[in-house]
Amino acid sequence: MIRILSFQEAQPLLARRSAQLAEAEQVVAPILRDVRTRGDAALFDYARKFDSFTGDSFVVSPAECAAAAAQLPASFWAAVDTATANIAEYARTQLPHNSMVEYPDGRRLGQIVRPIESMGAYIPAGRYPLPSTLLMTMVPAQVAGVRRIGIASPRPSVETLGIAHRFGVTDVFRIGGAQAIAAFAYGTESIPGVARIVGPGNIYVAAAKKLVAGDVGIDFVAGPTEIVIIARDGNPRWIAADMLAQAEHDTDASAILLTTSHPLATAVAGEIERQIATLPTGAVAREAIDRFSAVVLCDDIEQALEFSNRLAPEHLALHEPGLLDRIENAGSVFLGPNSPEAAGDYASGPNHVLPTSGAARLRGGLSAADFVKVISVQELTPAALTQLTPAITTLARAEGLEAHARSVEMRGEAGHA
Repeated sequence: MIRILSFQEAQPLLARRSAQLAEAEQVVAPILRDVRTRGDAALFDYARKFDSFTGDSFVVSPAECAAAAAQLPASFWAAVDTATANIAEYARTQLPHNSMVEYPDGRRLGQIVRPIESMGAYIPAGRYPLPSTLLMTMVPAQVAGVRRIGIASPRPSVETLGIAHRFGVTDVFRIGGAQAIAAFAYGTESIPGVARIVGPGNIYVAAAKKLVAGDVGIDFVAGPTEIVIIARDGNPRWIAADMLAQAEHDTDASAILLTTSHPLATAVAGEIERQIATLPTGAVAREAIDRFSAVVLCDDIEQALEFSNRLAPEHLALHEPGLLDRIENAGSVFLGPNSPEAAGDYASGPNHVLPTSGAARLRGGLSAADFVKVISVQELTPAALTQLTPAITTLARAEGLEAHARSVEMRGEAGHA
């Protein structure tokens, strides 16, 4: 039975679970160095050791992807088309735009937006294949104009391969774990390096992404998945189903209901027990519910909002849309009882690659904007530069940078020679 806790008893839930990331970093650091040094030879060693790889190439041929696509039913492609259209539509709204503004004093300032050259999507293939993650990583990148997209997955499903074919992605690699991250970060004989690596993975993938950040761009270091639901009242069956939908992801997943209603708390706890009994993924969900989940009884809605903002959950379900203005930290927000988190996982449009473990205090989910560079542009007329000269030269000399000051002053000399 899920725990029903008071607000005070629930405070330990706010403690961050490091998921032993530091220990994982110690494991993956030598792998990263080895792949960087030995390339494919190291990749084969680790793929055989960790993934029982027996092939002679990591490259998945276009023919294999095409054959996979041909196996998939029309109903699957109809679902993909619906999801893709919505993901792309939303991604387009996230892109910054080229702009240029001319100011009366002679400054012409703006920005140009350019896509990054390449990206690598890590698609997990552990307990569940996740072709939806390929859509969530690939479609925003294509909307942004990224020219080269790579896919790494240790055991790509037929759906993953079929989607790659459907969307014209030819750099598909049967490789996983920290070694896949190293290959994308540094490049090997068979796997080209990329500018940014995105997508979820296990603790070793997360640790590897953390360690290569700086050598290559990443989205964020992801931890266990999580949902917080804030509801003063509601349908207990729906709320329990939403909590189990999160819990079935992983035994480390967390599902928390914040409510002011004791009757709702007990009803949801009972519904969880009834529904989990018939859930095919019940064994996974059971562990997540028992270890990392809870129903928290709050004295008032202010306590619930305080708890949620401190936790900064990956997913936040607000059954009262009017509370949105009081939300400070969340990866993605689902408003009202008819906006289940599962809709966002697949087809409503916003991205399901989201910050976890409190990272939502700093940023939101993966965005088309993650795949572009915003480059500032400035052009000054002689009059504009003359007007700015006193400020520039004073600040430059305050910093001891005389050449900076002279480079401006000489343009104001007679004839601008």
